[in-house]
Amino acid sequence: MSNPHLERPLSALDAIYTRRSVRKFTGDRLDDATVRALIDAAVQAPNAQLEQPWLFAVVQDRTLLRNLSDLAKTLWTREPALRAALHGHDMSVPPAAIAARVADPGFDIFYGAPVLIVICARRPDEFVTAACWLAAENLMLAACALGLGSCCIGGAIPALRTPEGRRLLGLPDDVTAIAPIVLGVGAGEVEPVPRRDPEILCWR
Repeated sequence: MSNPHLERPLSALDAIYTRRSVRKFTGDRLDDATVRALIDAAVQAPNAQLEQPWLFAVVQDRTLLRNLSDLAKTLWTREPALRAALHGHDMSVPPAAIAARVADPGFDIFYGAPVLIVICARRPDEFVTAACWLAAENLMLAACALGLGSCCIGGAIPALRTPEGRRLLGLPDDVTAIAPIVLGVGAGEVEPVPRRDPEILCWR
C-alpha cells in the first residue's frame, strides 16, 4: 500500500511559502518510513567541507516526551541564566504569557506532537551548528511538502543539554543537542504570519 505522506505534492517554493509553525496536532502516529524520509531530506542540507556533522535522536515514546517536557518546564522556571543564554538577553522575568503556560502542569512544550527529532552534533563549532540548523530547515520544509506540521522547540534546548536530558535521550557525553523539531499531522489551519520586507543593505 502506498504511503500518502510520500507523494511529494508541493514544489520547493510552495513549501517555503506555506510552511507554518504548527502547535496543535492530531493523535495520528507517523510511520517509520515517513520519519526516515524526513531525516533523509534533512541530510541533503549544505554543510562546510562536506563534514555532514549531524546526528539524530528520534523520540516517539509518549512517556519520554512528557518527561522531557517536564524537565524543560522545570529548568525554564528555576534557571533564569539558561533563559538568558538561550535568548541572548535578560529573560530573568519571562513574559507573563510564557510564564503562565510553563506553570501549567498540563502544558506540553511539544504540543502533543507524536514525534520529536533532535538534531545533534559532536564538537559543535559555528559551522557545525549552522549545518544542523540548515538540516532542520530541510526537515521542516520536507514535512510541509508531505502535508505534515512541524515546529522548532527552542525552549527545550537547555533541558536537552543537561545530564538528565542527555540520559533521557541516551546521548553520549560528547554529543550536544542543537535543533529540536516536533512533527505530526496538524490539527486545523495555521494563519500566515506577516513578514517584514527584507532590509537590503547593499545591491551593487
